[in-house]
Amino acid sequence: MASNFDISQSIDVADVADFVPEVWALETVASYKSNLVMAQLVSLIPHVGKKGDVIHIPAPTRGSASSKTQNQVVTLLTYADTDEKSVTINNHFHYARLLEDIAEIQGLPSIRRFFTDDAGYALAKQTDTSLVGLAATWGGGAAYSDAVIGDGTTSWTQTGSGNGSAISDAGMRETVQAFDDEDVPGRDRFLVIPPVEKKRMLGNTRYTEQAFVGESGMDNSIRNGLVGNLYGFEIYVSSNLATVDSSDCTSYRPVLAFQRDSLVLAEQLTPRVQEQYKLEALGNLIVADALYGVSTIRGNVAGESGRGCRAIMVPAA
Repeated sequence: MASNFDISQSIDVADVADFVPEVWALETVASYKSNLVMAQLVSLIPHVGKKGDVIHIPAPTRGSASSKTQNQVVTLLTYADTDEKSVTINNHFHYARLLEDIAEIQGLPSIRRFFTDDAGYALAKQTDTSLVGLAATWGGGAAYSDAVIGDGTTSWTQTGSGNGSAISDAGMRETVQAFDDEDVPGRDRFLVIPPVEKKRMLGNTRYTEQAFVGESGMDNSIRNGLVGNLYGFEIYVSSNLATVDSSDCTSYRPVLAFQRDSLVLAEQLTPRVQEQYKLEALGNLIVADALYGVSTIRGNVAGESGRGCRAIMVPAA
């Protein structure tokens, strides 16, 4: 008996091939976003789909208010030429894996989840590394030439035995005053610290007791070990901060204090995933990549006022 079933309308591998990379891309981007630390705390300039390798940012000087005199016209402010800031988009990083057929056939389906998670983590870590690296240029001159130690006033030096120290309560208040004196906006101030400095902070009552930090649901360091908010600075922990050796090989790590508008991340290509079957390798080549640029908008020139970013050198152990 003849069948009326039309098998020509069935879905084959070719029909669903385009769906596979999409799954990889969605999972990779999700992992990328969840693993970002620094990139979530700086100003983001979306540049996806646009041409050019340099973004120019106007940096006009602030004006001042004038007293109104009766029966007189208003006083016009003169627009002064100002420095122009720029972001060069020159960071192109990728993550590539070749998954041979035998591995895909015999391996568990979870292997894809591992690769997508690993790709997202790797690209997120690289983006944060680029942003963390900006701290070495703050203040101009040699690397970390404008850094201070934990007391907030003593300049750090890389020569001799160095002089880094843990952040003291007085040192934190010095940083707050420095930002206030420079007219840095009070909103969106952040402190990114290495795990070793979190350990020290959790041993200081100024950072943990309710009398000093207040109580806000579960956002309390006594309850969950997280260092939350201190003197208007939201505190984040990152293991990705650099390790810097002094000339006697003593190691230090920078704590980054900054305001969101001081740093910029320009994304021209957010993480994408492409897949291609390689006949000569009998396997699928999966590549994830991202293209972006980072820049310090305020604080990379010696003596620049209102910079809103500071590196504080603390012992690495």
